[in-house]
Amino acid sequence: MTPTISIEESRAPWLWWAALAIGIVYIVPVAIDANSAAIILWKGAGVGLLALWAVVNAHDRFGQMFAVALGFCAMGDILIETSGLMVGAAAFAAGHLVVIALYVQNPRTALTTSQRALSALVTPLALAITWGLLQGNSLLAGGLIYTLVIALMVAAAWASRFPRYRTGIGAMLFLISDLVIFASVGGAMDGDIARLIIWPLYFAGQALIAWGVVTTLAARRQ
Repeated sequence: MTPTISIEESRAPWLWWAALAIGIVYIVPVAIDANSAAIILWKGAGVGLLALWAVVNAHDRFGQMFAVALGFCAMGDILIETSGLMVGAAAFAAGHLVVIALYVQNPRTALTTSQRALSALVTPLALAITWGLLQGNSLLAGGLIYTLVIALMVAAAWASRFPRYRTGIGAMLFLISDLVIFASVGGAMDGDIARLIIWPLYFAGQALIAWGVVTTLAARRQ
């Protein structure tokens, strides 16, 4: 088992807890569909604080790569609101590409058959679901490209040495949240219902990913 430390043993653990609190409470403006400059900044602050926590704990290039990836995601949270879905998705995709490189350079020493199967199947399954949800929609091509990137991120996370029950599951929640977005855009799910599902899945995924990666890298430092 890859060694990790607890959140409290990390540097500035209050940043992770503050990010968690901000992310949880953000469901209030999501529920009432409120939108303003302050609320947009509030949205970006959750993952922004996770990125800052990663910066404080970064002691090598892997820690720096992860902080950069979270920074792109925080930008994506804001850009989706200010510049539209595709611009925000581009920022997220950039973050995913950085974190894929991180995961690939930190492979798990041995994978079970089920772990290999999940890593191999998640990408074609995610692409098939996206195709079904966005078929006939103008966002289909962009959605498929984005899904390819995030599904590869999930596969890489699951095959990496970072904890599967934190980073691996967090990556899966991230993918599911994006598939719910596509379900809403494609008309398969009511937008009001989707809105209440997307944020909790997405932010829980980001918090779990950060928890697993930062505490694993920090254990190596110690």
